Amino acid sequence: GKPKGVMHSHNNMLATAELYGRAILGLNGNDVIYSAAKLFFAYGLGNALTFPLAAGATVVLLDAVPKPESVNALLAEKQPTVFFGVPTLYARMLNSGHAPRGHRLRLCVSAGEALPETILQRWRAATGVTILDGIGSTEMLHIYISNRPGDVRPGTSGIPVAGYRVEIRDDSGSEVADGDMGDLYVAGPSRTTGYWNRPELYQAAFDGPWMHTGDKYLRDASGAYVYCGRSDDLLKVGGIYVSPMEVENALLEHPAVVECAVVGRADADGLIKPKAFVVANTTDIKPQTLIDHVATRLAPYKRPRWIAFLEQLPKTATGKIQRFKLRE
Repeated sequence: GKPKGVMHSHNNMLATAELYGRAILGLNGNDVIYSAAKLFFAYGLGNALTFPLAAGATVVLLDAVPKPESVNALLAEKQPTVFFGVPTLYARMLNSGHAPRGHRLRLCVSAGEALPETILQRWRAATGVTILDGIGSTEMLHIYISNRPGDVRPGTSGIPVAGYRVEIRDDSGSEVADGDMGDLYVAGPSRTTGYWNRPELYQAAFDGPWMHTGDKYLRDASGAYVYCGRSDDLLKVGGIYVSPMEVENALLEHPAVVECAVVGRADADGLIKPKAFVVANTTDIKPQTLIDHVATRLAPYKRPRWIAFLEQLPKTATGKIQRFKLRE
């Protein structure tokens, strides 16, 4: 499609470096930082340029595609203290036996997509280091909801970063109660000044200081924010919204499932039901086994009706699953 140029002021970079890089991660001059996300992404720009410069830290850059074996070698050789990755990379490193050992990591960070709880627990068990999951966007320049060192809430994006306001609203624009799913809105000091020569897009996405993120979220009883999926990805099964993320997390609890993605597919009656695409570590697993596995963990209507096995899932350069290709 036609790309959007997202404009930011110099002050926005200072805001993210101070409010997230320093206040949340505690970056300082003793840190050595490696980001698998490249500098041409907003996530990588903060991780590997503005945050280290603001903190006086050292940066390691990898002039190659970040594959499990090359990243593991870098972590062993360069001994970074902070590693920024994405959920797909963490999963690939674990599944290929390239989770780091003999490292000097004090923190790992994840963004780009929600981090499944199973990946967090497996990484912690394999490395002794926790992963801080969070959500950000190019429009807000970096992460604005995050878990914290010493306060990691598995299966959630954490709580808002100081300086940012977050609301979950229903279709009428009213805030929803805790536990109810709605549209995520955010306001804060690093918000874009607009889309380059695309004022109509800016007007559609922004309302005064607030940005409509396009993400569906709920806030749990502890005050943590739980990702439910992109608005376009939600399924309505039997008149009830189903979060693909919830079904995917249940599938990932099965030891045979390496990666998966859930999308909607019409059945013979034209009604939408969940379909799962699965990358497995064995050819012996049967579709019905995985369907039954999910049915024991979630409400019956949330179980996948079909399972398709793939060698790999289609992804963007940042490691995000391209669900639209799976829907085609």
